[in-house]
Amino acid sequence: MTALLASVRSSAEALDAAHAGAELIDLKEPGAGALGGVAVDEIARIVRALRAQYPVKPISATIGDLPTDAFDEIAARVIEVNAAGVDYVKVGVTPGPDAARCLALLASLPASVVPVLLSDDGADAELAALAGTLGFAGIVFDTASKNGRTLFDCVDAGTLARCLAAAGARGAMTCVAGSLGWGQLEQIRALEPDIAGFRTALCDEAEGRGGRLDPKRVAQWADALHHAQNRQTA
Repeated sequence: MTALLASVRSSAEALDAAHAGAELIDLKEPGAGALGGVAVDEIARIVRALRAQYPVKPISATIGDLPTDAFDEIAARVIEVNAAGVDYVKVGVTPGPDAARCLALLASLPASVVPVLLSDDGADAELAALAGTLGFAGIVFDTASKNGRTLFDCVDAGTLARCLAAAGARGAMTCVAGSLGWGQLEQIRALEPDIAGFRTALCDEAEGRGGRLDPKRVAQWADALHHAQNRQTA
């Protein structure tokens, strides 16, 4: 079964998503970029509100959109976000000359970091394999540009399958995200990642990813992902 990750920006959205069936709650500010960061004090408030009702539901938070070579700033932000009480800290990593060093830094930090391998120009199989050796709890394949192109527009399914296998070879959870919607459901089902992450598909269609999360849409996606195997068999 593929678990549903819902990206939320507030306590109200977090609780709505949890009530509607999302297994993982991801804190980000969509108005501030692909991995826009929520203010640290607000992260702490959301964590307290969510854990009052869902004490063991995993919570992640992004550190914001930072260049892959901003090593000191990335490290400082990871520590700040981790101290706000989340289970996982998500950090975007763009393939290139600084990516391997960034992954090594993230693996050394005293926090449970989940690298987000940004794959707008294709997935880097070597980088995915390296990430898979470094002991991360999870590895995400996502896109930085939210311009209507999905992860599957940027990476063919065969390459993505190989990258997911490499990333998860030593037990890391694997996640796909990146403007995914109903048109990509069968591709998600075929890949069977551990997690699929959404924002735009969970919001009112007219408002897009910057709009209010709709719990009915969360419930629809949870049902579609959770019952994929039964539906395929039927």
